[in-house]
Amino acid sequence: MGICWPKPAKCSHASSTNFSEGVQPISWATRMHIAQGVVQGLTFLHSLDANVIYRDLKASNILLDSDYNAKLLDFGLARDGPTGDNTHVSIRVVGTQGYAAPEYVATGHLTPKSDVYSFGVVLLELLSRRRAMDDERVGFSEETLVEWAKPFLSDNRKVLRIMDTRLGGQLHSRCSACIRIRSTGPA
Repeated sequence: MGICWPKPAKCSHASSTNFSEGVQPISWATRMHIAQGVVQGLTFLHSLDANVIYRDLKASNILLDSDYNAKLLDFGLARDGPTGDNTHVSIRVVGTQGYAAPEYVATGHLTPKSDVYSFGVVLLELLSRRRAMDDERVGFSEETLVEWAKPFLSDNRKVLRIMDTRLGGQLHSRCSACIRIRSTGPA
């Protein structure tokens, strides 16, 4: 992982790339390239002997180079994960509202699944071009992106309503089918 060195001027945060007004929308393929880079970073961390849990995955902690290769930033909250027969690490809850897994927030039990939940939120941001927490969402000052998306994700007829309308049909039919798959894990 790391930063774009020696040319940091050619880098930008995923949050500014995806949410800036008046900027040409990034293509579906580029969004999926970014997501794949984040997955590779998390997979690397989770496969280390220490089973590192990133704990603060969010768009503003993803740096993109000029080719939209994703780099994870800010490892200040990262912790070693569970080892041996342990299923989790008990720890004080920290992170960013809207990205933290509900199970982690409720119990303080940290697992690699906590990062997977946060990645799901980042993926929703990439798909919808909406922020994880947005006080401008009509009528819901504290509604998270996940809360907003749940009704659409649970109804096959409505699932495509989460998509950024600026994509204009770029969505591949197989991707559309994958989005429709309902989560069987904890919500």
